[in-house]
Amino acid sequence: MTLTTHVIDTAAGVPAVGIAIVLYAVDGATRTPLGSATTNAGGRTDAPLADSLSPGWYELTFAVAPYFAALKVAAFYDEITIRFRLDGGAHYHVPLLLGPWGYSTYRGS
Repeated sequence: MTLTTHVIDTAAGVPAVGIAIVLYAVDGATRTPLGSATTNAGGRTDAPLADSLSPGWYELTFAVAPYFAALKVAAFYDEITIRFRLDGGAHYHVPLLLGPWGYSTYRGS
């Protein structure tokens, strides 16, 4: 299974550039880092975060504080972590729609 993501700054209406992302495998209380990337000019990573994942629990952690600090925008969040389960299939896409005071996510295609 492959995993991709992208980040959109919904308050500004633009892709969120330069956000560091870490992918973790989760087994109970144990989090194992599997990879990392930074969003590009399109708010996406240059390559999938992973391309051979097994079914199980995972987390994506987005370091959003430096993004908002660079814009000089006050924000509520330092990091945003999304925990999700992969249960089969070829591809998963987990986007982050981001604002300084809130966020949402969904399973994309």
